[in-house]
Amino acid sequence: MWFLTLVIKNLFRRRQRSLLTTLGIALAVTAVVSLVGISNGFEQSYFDLYAQRGIDLVVQRSGRSEQLASGLDQRLGERIRRLPGVREVIGGMVDVVSLEEADQMMVIVNGWPAECPLFDRLTFLSGRSLTSSDRRGVLLGKVLAGNLDKRVGDSIELYGRAFKVVGIFESHNVYDNGAVVMLLDVLQKETDRAGEVSGFTVEAEPGAPKQAIDELKGRIERLEPRLSVLSTADFVSSIAQIRAARAMAWLTSTVALVLGGIGVLNTMAMSVFERTQEFGVLRAVGWRRGRILTMILSEALLLALFGALLGSVAGVAMPLVLSHVRSAAGVIEGRVSPAIVVKGIAIALSMGVVGAIYPAYLAASLRPVEAMRQRYA
Repeated sequence: MWFLTLVIKNLFRRRQRSLLTTLGIALAVTAVVSLVGISNGFEQSYFDLYAQRGIDLVVQRSGRSEQLASGLDQRLGERIRRLPGVREVIGGMVDVVSLEEADQMMVIVNGWPAECPLFDRLTFLSGRSLTSSDRRGVLLGKVLAGNLDKRVGDSIELYGRAFKVVGIFESHNVYDNGAVVMLLDVLQKETDRAGEVSGFTVEAEPGAPKQAIDELKGRIERLEPRLSVLSTADFVSSIAQIRAARAMAWLTSTVALVLGGIGVLNTMAMSVFERTQEFGVLRAVGWRRGRILTMILSEALLLALFGALLGSVAGVAMPLVLSHVRSAAGVIEGRVSPAIVVKGIAIALSMGVVGAIYPAYLAASLRPVEAMRQRYA
């Protein structure tokens, strides 16, 4: 207990320096928890979007990592449906529009066939679902409807035409809640892609083992050349935007971690320099090198721990705040996986140890007589 008290007192003796180092570590941990958390949440939400629909396989044109760039003949869906082991096949189209007058950029527009099962998996807060007669009708996710201040019966301009809002829905997925849904053939016409879909989602027979799904994957791939058939997890991981978001999150976090590590190194090095006489006295009264080494590392670990806790709170709060910002709602989820928080804390503690190893070694290597001779202003 006395040893821990001494460590804490040493930190408070240089409050400003300790505070600045703690804030530096906190910023690094905030970057890791928030940016990596948002990136992972982005990927997990996309995975949930397919998993909650019971989708086992996604079929696209090979060599295309973006749904918008993928184009397949809509008639391929019937050929897939006739294969053994297939329960359901849905061909859909995805587009992205900007509603600049409402400050809504990159709004997803989904085109679904009339009476497809996807409509049944939406919870309607008001209005109704689309029918085959709704040539100028759309559905709005609750987040998008709130951002646009639209209600059932209002109009929204898409592709230079006015569409009537016939229903507002809620989904378990953040992207659905920020999206527009219209009939597939209407979206095909508006985008000049008649008879074309972005891809197909395939649901295997209930309870199909992995081997059966792999066999179904092979049968689909043999239908046409240049078909890419991926499991839900593989498809989500292959999306270019997700890969880019993951890379940018870790790149930014790495820069912040390096700066935080340098801060710890600087603080502990200055501490050793200023306390040379102190270490000489401790060595003279019987302290072993290992005990001094432990003291310096303990000080660094406490700084890292305080910074990690502060940064974790900020890192968890940031996505929550951003999820309520109008321009980010419907894209960012307000949750961070506990595993990311634990990872951020672990990285901060490791950063504290790495930054303190060299100063601790210097302190432990001092000879008592030489250290006690030092004079500092």
